[in-house]
Amino acid sequence: MSDTPTPSGGDVTPPERPHRTFLVVVDQSEEMRAALRFACKRARNTNGQVALLHVIEPAEFQHFASIGKIMNEEARAESEELLQRLAAEVNRCSGHVPTLYVREGDPPEELIKLVAEEPTISILVLAAGSGPEGPGPLVSDLSGKLGRALRIPVTVVPGQLTDEQIDVLA
Repeated sequence: MSDTPTPSGGDVTPPERPHRTFLVVVDQSEEMRAALRFACKRARNTNGQVALLHVIEPAEFQHFASIGKIMNEEARAESEELLQRLAAEVNRCSGHVPTLYVREGDPPEELIKLVAEEPTISILVLAAGSGPEGPGPLVSDLSGKLGRALRIPVTVVPGQLTDEQIDVLA
């Protein structure tokens, strides 16, 4: 049986629309909180979901392989702890448990790969830094390789917005 209306006008249940998934790249920056709150509020208001990506950059210390391995294991444990803490916050704010992704490598490259691999991700939410150092590396990369490689829209949230301002906008 088809999910399209019949010529006789019979009622048919329309196919369910896929949920929007708002991807937030997690780091230790203050402005990331603005992107996270915006994504949570948009997800709640549109019956969407939030996904969190944290990219672990390779350890610089490669002189002794065992030390590099320990550093990578510690970085992964810290990443997972951070994501679990933020997942609880996302669940409270959006009403849904987020999808969590941990990748190792170059953040822009890993972001591009994840978006290409996961068709459920529909919107990337980033926050722009408000300090003198500029908007942040991922936001800056949008004008180059990152912007050309993404198949989804990007929402850039000003990092200095208050929670109340974000709530009104989302």
